[in-house]
Amino acid sequence: MIFNEIYSAYYNAVAKIISAIISGETDEKKLNAIVSEYAFGESMFSIIPSLKEGKWQLMKPDYTTPVRHIPEMPLTLIQKQWLKAISLDPRIKLFGVELEGLSDVEPLFTGDDYFIYDKYGDGDPYEDEKYIEIFRTILSAIKNRQNLKIEMVNRKGNTVYSRCVPERIEYSEKDDKFRLVTSGCHFIKTVNIARITKCRIYSGETVLESSPAVTEYETITLKVSEERNTLERSLMHFAHFEKRAERHDGYYLLHIRFQKDDEPEMVIRVLSFGPTVEVLGSENFRQLIINKLKSQKSCELL
Repeated sequence: MIFNEIYSAYYNAVAKIISAIISGETDEKKLNAIVSEYAFGESMFSIIPSLKEGKWQLMKPDYTTPVRHIPEMPLTLIQKQWLKAISLDPRIKLFGVELEGLSDVEPLFTGDDYFIYDKYGDGDPYEDEKYIEIFRTILSAIKNRQNLKIEMVNRKGNTVYSRCVPERIEYSEKDDKFRLVTSGCHFIKTVNIARITKCRIYSGETVLESSPAVTEYETITLKVSEERNTLERSLMHFAHFEKRAERHDGYYLLHIRFQKDDEPEMVIRVLSFGPTVEVLGSENFRQLIINKLKSQKSCELL
């Protein structure tokens, strides 16, 4: 992996220790605090001893260092290329992130290098200035724990108004849409951000209290065929879900745990594997699959 705090934790911790020693902070308690903050709990038993015993030859037993300058960790070329590739994603503009110093860097990849075959084509308008403004207002309200007053168009095409507490922003990879999860309003819980036409910080007299709903989870069991490399494809497809696989004679059982709110999307995802995947449970999810297939058949889609 190019960027991950797990893989760079030791480097960062040791760099902070060397910086502290050069700055004259040679107290062992201080160095242990650095390890605790920048590495892992068990790192206390490896980093400091490795330094003190000369295994890494970066610190002497008297808490001095042969290193003369404070360590710097400049980005490698491949890191810059990865950042350049990410900067080309239109969604990056939503967060107001400016990646400088990459004008002469070739991207590691572009949108032409891959194709997401199982995603709707009517994603959110990420480059629309009004959408960006609304998104940033919501993001600011979440960070600063402020309430919102929104105007939106519902599924029936009617304009509705709401005062709410913004809890979090979710992203649907399948729909390619962002949605706002709210509380404090009895008739709006989740709304697609693209449906919001106006949005501003609400500071009225009415007190809105945060009351985030308890997340409900559901577990489904899939019988996965060995045909068409289905197991590998399904494990990749559901990579970001909590799951467990069991091997049986001629097939696999895949248990997937997901949020109840994502049930409609999960139905579509499971159906995308066709006859190589069979839903064994839950009974509720199995019935949803049956109803969806009957609906498609009635429309002559099967």
